[in-house]
Amino acid sequence: MFLKLMRKNDLRNIAIIAHVDHGKTTLVDGLLRQSGTFKEHQDIDDRIMDSMDLEKERGITIAAKNTAISYNHIKINILDTPGHADFGGEVERSLNLVDGALLLVDASEGPLPQTRFVLKKTLEKDLPIILVINKIDRNDARIDDVIEEVYDLFIDLDASDNQIEFPIVYSNAKEGIAKADLDQHSNDLKPLFDCIIEKIPGPIANDDQPPQFLITNLDYDSYVGQIAIGRLHSGLLEMNKLYSLCTKNENRSNQKFSALYTFRGLEKVKVDKVVSGDIIALAGIDNISIGDTIADNERPESLPRIQIDAPTVSMMFHVNDSPFAGIDGKYLTTRHLSERLVLETYSNVSLEVIQTARPDVFEVRGRGELQLAILIETMRREGYEFMVSKPQVIVKQDSGNKLEPMEKVFLDIPEDKVGVVTEKLSVRKGKMTDLQNYGTGRVNLEFSIPSRGLIGFRSQFITDTKGEGIMNKLFDGYSPWFGSIPQRNSGAMVSDREGKVTSYACIGMADRGELFIPVGTKVYAGMIIGERNRDGDLNINITKEKKLTNMRASGSDNTVPIRPPKLLSLDQCIEFIAEDEFIEVTPGNIRLRKMELDQTKRASIQKKEKYASQ
Repeated sequence: MFLKLMRKNDLRNIAIIAHVDHGKTTLVDGLLRQSGTFKEHQDIDDRIMDSMDLEKERGITIAAKNTAISYNHIKINILDTPGHADFGGEVERSLNLVDGALLLVDASEGPLPQTRFVLKKTLEKDLPIILVINKIDRNDARIDDVIEEVYDLFIDLDASDNQIEFPIVYSNAKEGIAKADLDQHSNDLKPLFDCIIEKIPGPIANDDQPPQFLITNLDYDSYVGQIAIGRLHSGLLEMNKLYSLCTKNENRSNQKFSALYTFRGLEKVKVDKVVSGDIIALAGIDNISIGDTIADNERPESLPRIQIDAPTVSMMFHVNDSPFAGIDGKYLTTRHLSERLVLETYSNVSLEVIQTARPDVFEVRGRGELQLAILIETMRREGYEFMVSKPQVIVKQDSGNKLEPMEKVFLDIPEDKVGVVTEKLSVRKGKMTDLQNYGTGRVNLEFSIPSRGLIGFRSQFITDTKGEGIMNKLFDGYSPWFGSIPQRNSGAMVSDREGKVTSYACIGMADRGELFIPVGTKVYAGMIIGERNRDGDLNINITKEKKLTNMRASGSDNTVPIRPPKLLSLDQCIEFIAEDEFIEVTPGNIRLRKMELDQTKRASIQKKEKYASQ
């Protein structure tokens, strides 16, 4: 018997999409505060949705998170999505849950590369969109031009006529103000709430149909175990009833829940029954994965699994075998590393972990260097100790041709830096596709470049533009292999023995290059201690002490200045290392080292490679 689907007008499911730092999380803060979710005198942090420490430190959203508010007796489920393309898997998952989206665009910067990325994914889902022009209080706001640029972007992405006829709301998320018209006076976000209710339709669902629940996200609770989060597309789910779990390879019947949740504000609220169309969570079923479906026990029917873009970058994760291994870390072994990486794939669908021929080495594939850097930093803080190699791009074979991933690079730089930046990118096989000079002293450049040409480029770019340049990139398909691309044009200074760094040895390094470690740091043979100012590696004794004699005064060396070291962050380490180097990651330290620690063996390997290339 055919059951007619109904539209539920007491529910709205929306995602907030935007480029990095255009104000998504700040806007969600305002919606939460003004909907009465919090008590009047409750003390609330800014950017409350960015709950991870790394999100607060970096000022970006890494994982998509959902909240629920109530407005005029209508429940609005809101998903705050990442703006960075490296976390595109989070955006793609989130769009499976919603019926519409708020596209946030900065009133001055306009649509940027990640705006294009997240908008493209939304239009592919055929979702209605509300354009929110944010930060209208900026002195350099150019609202009319930005709206024109958004229309051009919609047309460029082949949006349908219905999608192009989007409503526009003007906002200052920081002050909690929204306007339907720029001339309108407003003290709150009510115009935005009204627009959401009017323009975003309620979900199409029927409580009388067999249940279908698509698992879109996973959480973990030490009390109830694994928690599945997603949207109930049809039917009801109730406690103390049996259901079927449809996985990729099998259907497991007679599954029972230990808890059912619905969302209210930032909290999960336990309930006995959940209805279709709502975003819900459940616990009690083991070994579940993102993309599985909870369905009727008697007639299980699975929903289409979530499709995610393929990864483009890989890094090798090794068990730490350095001389200082085991001093800092809590989890060191192959088993620890393997279990933690596999656990990450359960909640991060855009990551892949591949076992290599060596049992203690794992290939981890992701969407970009930033995504892998976040994983490394998260594991480091959890007490893991391991080594990682230089990022490599993932190539494809097509009819015998070798294809590599490409990137579109968008640069906003001072006019006098165009020459040096263009020269650096052209050496890395970059091709300029657009140049715009608005006469303001800054120039917008657009390049097409192989992804591997950008590995290690960002730090050079910041140096060349003296910190004034802005760089964004976007995946741009695959092209035939471009051949050899030069990476680092400087060598490394490598310690030739174990010991402590001395100030006397550091004085002698001033004209050799730049040190990465301060005086007093423990080093070992093969550890990289700095960047040389010319090609080729230099093995040095950084532990050398001045021989004591009776021929000098006791304070004669006190006035010799030592240049402070350049302390590298994890991101800078990933950009710096060469093919034959590792980053040693421990909870207390991030060290650089050579793959082969013995300098005699390194010299032998280099000699063989030199003769092999001739």
